[in-house]
Amino acid sequence: MNVQGARAVAFDVLRAVSEDEAYANLLLPHAIARQRLDAKDAGLATELTYGTLRRRGTYDAIIATAADRSIDRIDPAVLDAVRLGVHQLLSTRVASHAAVNESVELARRHGGGKGAAGFANAVLRRVSRDNPGEWMQRIATGARSDDERIGLTTSHPVWIVRALRRALTAEGRADELEGLLEADNVAPRVAMIALPGLAEVPEDATAARFAPTAFTTRGGDPEGLIRSSQGRIRVQDEGSQLAALALSRALPVREDERWLDLCAGPGGKTALLAAEALAHGAHLDANEISPARAGLVRQAVASVPLDVDVSEEDGRERAARMPGRYDRVLVDAPCTGIGALRRRPEARWRKTPADVPDLTALQQELVLAAFEALKPGGVVAYVTCSPHLAETSGVLAEVKRALGDAAEELDARAVVREIARDEIDLPDQADGSLRAQLWPHRHGTDAMSIALLRKR
Repeated sequence: MNVQGARAVAFDVLRAVSEDEAYANLLLPHAIARQRLDAKDAGLATELTYGTLRRRGTYDAIIATAADRSIDRIDPAVLDAVRLGVHQLLSTRVASHAAVNESVELARRHGGGKGAAGFANAVLRRVSRDNPGEWMQRIATGARSDDERIGLTTSHPVWIVRALRRALTAEGRADELEGLLEADNVAPRVAMIALPGLAEVPEDATAARFAPTAFTTRGGDPEGLIRSSQGRIRVQDEGSQLAALALSRALPVREDERWLDLCAGPGGKTALLAAEALAHGAHLDANEISPARAGLVRQAVASVPLDVDVSEEDGRERAARMPGRYDRVLVDAPCTGIGALRRRPEARWRKTPADVPDLTALQQELVLAAFEALKPGGVVAYVTCSPHLAETSGVLAEVKRALGDAAEELDARAVVREIARDEIDLPDQADGSLRAQLWPHRHGTDAMSIALLRKR
């Protein structure tokens, strides 16, 4: 087993996430391929990377205590090496001596020589003297408030803890907070999609609970299955699938409808919409402002025999150019991403409450522009991978206020229930809206919010 290679991959990804704001889910597969890790070593590299990122807040509190200094006084490369070591010591079965020695070597090689190695060695040996429960008790005791204690022990920034609590309270489910925070720190099962009309769920797979297109396998690398299907089977969160299907199946499709995916990158929902459009004789356009992500959209739809035009514009301008053109528009809006922390754990350390006002303003503008691009009777789906009430209920309320009688809110919960294979728990929202809110702890999906507005 190439444990050293797995550690090297994990460290390289952690450094890229810290220094370059890279996305671990995009970078890790390439790093594994470069190191030529086999399936077992790739699994270890994945666990070391995602485990360290998920628990970073907790580990930073432990490191600060063990080092008797704030983490911002620690060299960034040394800090990442120590984080990786602490994860192995407290959350894996890796032998303590190996976790310490290899992490110290990473600190020496990347952090400045003997001094960095000596510091890393001292901190990690201090951490290794106590068990995880003792460390949790120690950092919890030092918290200044209940919310800070929850944040430190579950590795969530305090503002996210509070946002999630408010979102659950809006459903009368505040008592589910602990379960939600725990779910954020557990690696999700890999959900896959068989594009409808183009691929079948494999016989040895297990159908997912809700999305009729979703399934899980018995494990292992799904790449072979993806290649053999020519991309018509791929990895995609079940919540993401339900969000796309909520638009395509909200109302019966008439032939020659025109659809638009306004914020399409990286293209998973676009591919599903393309398959749905193909099956019903509809047309699909897509737009993505980032050229790199637009390239991913083109790759995603390449497996669907439908001509999908992918433009690269600001979504607001793209929609404004074609008023009254489309029957259905998906606005999968840029958001804080705090609903996908299981799969993108670094997102919890990147956004702050200061980001929310700009994001909600953009979301409102995108939805209003999308609404203007609708034909009478057309539907816009406003989707976020965030349950933050400002990004869900708040934006929806502002949009409905701006549109007045021109818009009718459709019951997204009823649509999702109709789509779902199994009974799905979607309680009422305190604001009286009809949006559907999915949750990791309750549904096994990302925390997707889905709202549907119809143009009268």
